[in-house]
Amino acid sequence: MVERKSTLAPPEVKTALIADDHRIMREGLRSLLEKSGNFECIAEAEDGYQAVKLAMELRPDIVIMDIAMPNLNGIEATRQIKSELPEVEVVVLSMHATRNYVLQVLQAGASAYLLKDSAFEELSTALLAISRGGMYLSPAIAKTAALANLKAGPSGGAAGQIEHLTKRELQVLQLIAEGKSTKDIAARLELSVKTVETHRKQIMDKLEIRSIAGLTKYCIREGLTTL
Repeated sequence: MVERKSTLAPPEVKTALIADDHRIMREGLRSLLEKSGNFECIAEAEDGYQAVKLAMELRPDIVIMDIAMPNLNGIEATRQIKSELPEVEVVVLSMHATRNYVLQVLQAGASAYLLKDSAFEELSTALLAISRGGMYLSPAIAKTAALANLKAGPSGGAAGQIEHLTKRELQVLQLIAEGKSTKDIAARLELSVKTVETHRKQIMDKLEIRSIAGLTKYCIREGLTTL
């Protein structure tokens, strides 16, 4: 009996970029991807700015993105990457499963949303769903009452008002919450000090928050930054 060789082509190895400000998390995700044999980690990023820059330079097939990162959070980084590279799939990792987080992640263009406490176990399932043209949400997220009303739109109050902030205002807001001075923010974003002050006033008006402490608490609550 003649043994026939398989004519099936080996699965295509896809490239991945891992963005997380915790080195141990990046190493764990890299190890998981490499063990699968289907993905090659071509770069790692420590914050959102670096993630966007590397994505633009390397054009990976997939980006695994933490939400709470310094300088530029994962939601805004995802939004910027998807705006320029719509073909790149983004898997977002978070510690939170609230309705507002889910709304922001999906509106930014992510294809999957995993909770960090189960990311390693679920990542392979999420990647398989994405490769088939689908989306993936952690079962823990689906159990929240908030997700049941996902199509209802953003919630009211300050949480809903974040939708009215421009991309630049979101960047300024996060940097304010991280303790950067007006001068530092101006230098980082290549703006004048007066322009940054104008953005800050507009942010406070839109969110109806009148203090830096209030803005900081708001950013932490909304997952735009961490302490």
